[in-house]
Amino acid sequence: MRVVFAGTPEPAAVALRRLLASHHEVVAVVTRPSARAGRGRRVAQSPVSGIAQDAGIEVLSPARTRDADFVARLEELAPEACPVVAYGALIPPPVLAIPRHGWVNLHFSLLPAWRGAAPVQRALMAGDEITGATTFLLEEGLDTGPVLGTLTERIGPRDTSGDLLERLAPAGAELLVATLDGLEQGTLTPVPQSSEGISHAPKLTVDEARIDWSRPDYAVDRHVRGCTPAPGAWTTFRGERLKIQPVLTGGESVALVPGELLVMRSEVLVGTGSDPVRLGSVQPQGRKAMAATDWARGARIEPGEVLGG
Repeated sequence: MRVVFAGTPEPAAVALRRLLASHHEVVAVVTRPSARAGRGRRVAQSPVSGIAQDAGIEVLSPARTRDADFVARLEELAPEACPVVAYGALIPPPVLAIPRHGWVNLHFSLLPAWRGAAPVQRALMAGDEITGATTFLLEEGLDTGPVLGTLTERIGPRDTSGDLLERLAPAGAELLVATLDGLEQGTLTPVPQSSEGISHAPKLTVDEARIDWSRPDYAVDRHVRGCTPAPGAWTTFRGERLKIQPVLTGGESVALVPGELLVMRSEVLVGTGSDPVRLGSVQPQGRKAMAATDWARGARIEPGEVLGG
C-alpha cells in the first residue's frame, strides 16, 4: 500500500523503520518543523526527519497542516493511507479525507483510556497495572475514532514512562504494520470506542513535574516514574532546582515531615505524607546526575533540612 507517514519523536521513528522494512511503500513523511532543543538551544531535526532523509524519502514539515501548499502536495502524492505516530499537530477534515483508507493513528494506550499527548505518563501516575497500544482512524475529535487493533502491556512496579515506551514502540510498530495489512486486504472492521472508561492525558508540563512531598509514598513514587525521563521530576533544595530519579518505597519506617531529609550511612530518606522514600540518583542544577548519598555528603545536609521548602 502507498503511504505517507506522519510522526515526530523517537517512538515514531521506531514505527517508520518498521514500515520501511515492510512491503508498504513510504512515499513521504510528515513531521514537525525543526526546533531548538538542549542547553545550547541548537536547531535539531526530528528523529523521523533524520530517518527519512537517510532513506532518500521526501520530508514535509508544514507549519500548519491546513497550509495550501502542504494539502496540494499530499493530494499529488495520493497516499492510500497515512499512518500516524505522535505527530504533534491536529489534522483538519479536508486533509483527513485525502487517503481512501484514512489516517491510521498508533496511540500508546488502551482507548478510550488516556486520550491525549501523554498516555503512558498519565497511566503510570494514576497507578494503572495494564497499558497498551491502539490503532484507530483519526477523526475530528481528540483520539475518538473507531478502533482497528490493540495490544496490551503490563506495567511493572519499577517501570518508568521511558521503560514502557521502549517496549511499546516496537510492539506498536508491529501492530501498525499489521493494521495496514488488514486494511489493504479488507479484513479489518473499525469498531467504535466505548462511551465508558474515558480518561484524558494532556501533555505534562515542567511545573506539573514538581514533586509534592505531602502526598503518600506510593503517589510520589508513581509521579517520579511517570515523569522519567521527560519532563523530569524535580524539587528544590536551598533555593535551587534538584532533579529526582526514581525513588524506592518500603524502606526505613521513621517519622519525617514531608520533604524532610535524613542522611544515613548508605541511603538518603525523604519524608512524604505517609512513609519515607529512599532517593536513588539526583541531579543538582547545572551538574550531572549522581547517587543521592554522594550528593548528600557533598551538600553537608543539616538535620531538619527539607526538599521543596
